[in-house]
Amino acid sequence: MKQFVIFLCCCTFVLSQSNAQQMNYSVDAGYDLPKSDIPHGKIDTLHYNSSTVGTQRTTLVYTPPGYSANQNYPVLYLLHGIGGDEFEWLNGGHPEVILDNLYAAGKIEPMIVVLPNGRAMKDDRAGGNIFEPEKVEAFATFESDLLNDLIPFIEKTYPVIKDREHRAIAGLSMGGGQSLNFGLGNLDKFAWVGGFSSAPNTKLPEELIPNPEEAKEKLKLLFISCGDKDGLISFSKRTHDYLEEHNIAHHYYVIPGGQHDFEVWKASLYNFVQLLFKGKS
Repeated sequence: MKQFVIFLCCCTFVLSQSNAQQMNYSVDAGYDLPKSDIPHGKIDTLHYNSSTVGTQRTTLVYTPPGYSANQNYPVLYLLHGIGGDEFEWLNGGHPEVILDNLYAAGKIEPMIVVLPNGRAMKDDRAGGNIFEPEKVEAFATFESDLLNDLIPFIEKTYPVIKDREHRAIAGLSMGGGQSLNFGLGNLDKFAWVGGFSSAPNTKLPEELIPNPEEAKEKLKLLFISCGDKDGLISFSKRTHDYLEEHNIAHHYYVIPGGQHDFEVWKASLYNFVQLLFKGKS
């Protein structure tokens, strides 16, 4: 772990060609380690009624340090992978620690982060054969649950800003594919989109962005990342190549030595959230 962090701190992530933003993506030493001497956000477990699934579903919600019901916040919907559930990020990546540290350093805008279960079915647990067709299909069904059930619930429960310019979606692996599919497929709902090590559920680029000019106009941020040792990197690269071909500005980075794991996903989240809600990137 420590060697990986030091390596990232010393390197510039590999970027490609002119339309991918040329930035020094790195992480600070200790970026993912809890600190006792800083303010901390809070994680709540909530239940909402899903008309899509026909049952009550669970989501986690992170509110930032100093959260006030009298302040309006932008929202990030942060999605998990095929083998996880709403607790995967919390257990494997501790986004609350990363976010708390970034707030303390003054590097990110205050935001609410929603960690839902992206497997939209009545038995949405991650047990058994996670590749069963019904379970895989449930990840696609989550688009309806997200748009029609979860987002309205969050907007009724928290003081969030209810427009696309203040709504982001990102995720890891299967959730990365969901984020690209749902975010780029609903540019009237999302202006900030991130896919970390996106999985084979990611649609073909020409399906993701059939209208490049609309994407150029509406996207404030499109962020794609993957480890260079990840066997799924081709899905990120084909999207990046299409974006380059059509001159669509985006952030693309390949983490040297990165595998399909939380070391990559934590570093991706760390860099992604620092770009959110700060004007067009």
